[in-house]
Order: sequence, then C-alpha cells, then structure tokens
Amino acid sequence: MLNIALPKGRLGDQVYELLSSIGYDCKSIYEQNRKLIFENPKNNVRYLLVKPSDVAIYVEHHAADVGIVGRDILLENRPDVYELLDLGLGKCRMCVAARSGYIEDKDRPLRVATKFVNIAKQYYADQNRDIDIIKLNGSIELAPILGLSDVIVDIVESGNTIRENDLRVIEEFLPISARFIANKTSFKFQNQIIREMVEKLTDAVKEQNI
Repeated sequence: MLNIALPKGRLGDQVYELLSSIGYDCKSIYEQNRKLIFENPKNNVRYLLVKPSDVAIYVEHHAADVGIVGRDILLENRPDVYELLDLGLGKCRMCVAARSGYIEDKDRPLRVATKFVNIAKQYYADQNRDIDIIKLNGSIELAPILGLSDVIVDIVESGNTIRENDLRVIEEFLPISARFIANKTSFKFQNQIIREMVEKLTDAVKEQNI
C-alpha cells in the first residue's frame, strides 16, 4: 500500500480532489472524525493527514512514500527527497515587503524579519547585500511597523494582509506552488506504482491548464 502524506487544510483538499479524480480516492476521508490515517485497500493507497510543514519530514524519513509540499518548504529545509512534479496548486510568491515610503539605507546591514531564514539568506547573498536576520514564526507584518526590521521576506498570495497593514511589496523573487515528492527508497522499490501516479497527475495537471 502506498503511503501518501497529505497536507491538512485547503491545499490538502485540492490535492485530494486531484488524486481522487485519477483513481486514488478514499471516501472515508470525508467522515466526520479526528482520524489522521485513511485507507482504501482497493486502490492500494493510505492517506496520512499531516501539518503542511511536516510533509517533507514524513517523506524523507520513510514514514510516507510520497507527499505534496510547497516549494517554499523544499527550498527552506532542503529535505533529501525526489521532487517529481509541479502540481500547479497553491500558487503564491515569495516577496520582500516594507512600509509604504520606506527608503533603504545601503550603508548599513538590512534588517530582515522572516520565518524563511535560508531563502532570505540566499536571496540577499546573491545580491552581495549584508543583512541581519530576525527569525519570527508568525505575524511577520508587525516587524517593520514596530521598527523591529526594515523589511520582511514572506509568502504573499492575495496581498490583502500586506496592504491592510500599510506595507507594500517591493520585490517578488520566487514563485511558489505545490510539488509532488517521493522518498528515495520508495522511488527505487515502488518505482512502477509511483511513476504511474506521476504520469496520471501530469496528464490531469495539463488538462486543468488547457
């Protein structure tokens, strides 16, 4: 049975609908309960509902064979997994934002608040820009408002939260979407099953984009 790490929430719902449409449905997943594991022996699949940021961990450590995870998590945490397909779901972008009217002082290190420390470091290293990282886990938009940072590096989808807090996007530098990943050992020993799933997903994604 193929173990699939499915992210909880809206993205997970979208991904499940996609997988269900190509023959990997598991109707018990709609039952009103607190279960985290759902099986369909007929389709040979087992779904594991996990926190989105933990999907890659489950896959890397072989608790799941395959999973769906945002590109931001792959770039930030660099798990040792195979990235097999861009599903084109959960699209957003990694951005730099600052208070309206902000003017950068290039004579001192830039103070950057973010939870994506590695992504931010790489972005500014490519520009040879000295920075001071302030790691936050939530409410990133508060940092420049309260003077904790000059800018933030964060994911932006609609941009409403940015605008409502009197911030503006000053740079979009990384497109983000959901990726289908596989454990390296699973990909070796369950290659045919995983490749078949990838082929069906590829065709389904193409149809949706027509």
